[in-house]
Amino acid sequence: MTTDTSPAPATGAPSGTAQRVLRVGPVNPTVAAALDAEFGALVLPEDPGERETFLEDHGEEIRVAVCSGRIGVDTELMRRLPALEGIVSFGVGYDSTDVGQAAERGIPVSNTPEVLNDCVADTAVALYLDTLRRVSASDRFVRSGRWAAGEGFPLTTRATGRTVGILGLGRIGAAIAHRLEAFGCAIHYHNRRERPGSGYTYQPSVRELAEAVDVLIVAASGGPESAGLVGAAELRALGPQGHLVNIARGTVVDESALVAALADGTIAGAGLDVYADEPHVPEALLEMDQVVVLPHVGSGTHETRADMARLALANLRQFLTDGTLVTPIS
Repeated sequence: MTTDTSPAPATGAPSGTAQRVLRVGPVNPTVAAALDAEFGALVLPEDPGERETFLEDHGEEIRVAVCSGRIGVDTELMRRLPALEGIVSFGVGYDSTDVGQAAERGIPVSNTPEVLNDCVADTAVALYLDTLRRVSASDRFVRSGRWAAGEGFPLTTRATGRTVGILGLGRIGAAIAHRLEAFGCAIHYHNRRERPGSGYTYQPSVRELAEAVDVLIVAASGGPESAGLVGAAELRALGPQGHLVNIARGTVVDESALVAALADGTIAGAGLDVYADEPHVPEALLEMDQVVVLPHVGSGTHETRADMARLALANLRQFLTDGTLVTPIS
């Protein structure tokens, strides 16, 4: 994606714009610095009492809210911002923002798509390899001195030539599938709609997808529509030799069902970058050697975060100039 993100004054913005931009929660440091220096943005307090006072004093002034994909502008906050005209989100996910209310009120929402596809797909493949070949577990094995003491590490699972299911063959899902083709993997997928010409095998349901594959990779968008798409039935269909990788949202997988399936051997292992209640990870998962846990770092590279910051700021500058967004969500 080529986007002109050079700093430019928002010449079309109304007077008083500096008082009309609100930062909601922590955001990328580059974005935070620009919000302060270029836009004089207000910052929503974290303390509930201070937040209430702030909203009473400034809620009616806010024209644009800037947030991260994790924090978002939730239902109650949006109601407290009656003059809100636009939401700029740093991240590809926007399930933490009440997009239904935004649509009803005609408030456009932007995210930062495309620029993080490659790094998230790379993370998915890293989890795929680590989960099947148990790279992290074998590292712990060596560090603990068990190898030096003469113990042998258990055999792992071949990563080449597997049948892999992609739940959500969007931009990121397609990038994951493309990478796994190099491993000689057969790709199956499930979407809300079939993608003719993809070259991959479409499965009409999540359960049928899980039943057909060795590894299920979750790349579906978050939000109410996808909550619990992978539950106990789907995990049983994946089976005792199957593995799950989730780089989407923790809510897409029923976390309690996943913990149970891993504990009783319903599935063989899992590689996780996301969780239902981040940053809290169920203690049971931390104790399982067949599980790889990452701290939601799918897009966490210097290069991608810089690209995301440029795109988020480009959305804000353009909105304040002409009322449009570079990358609206719809």
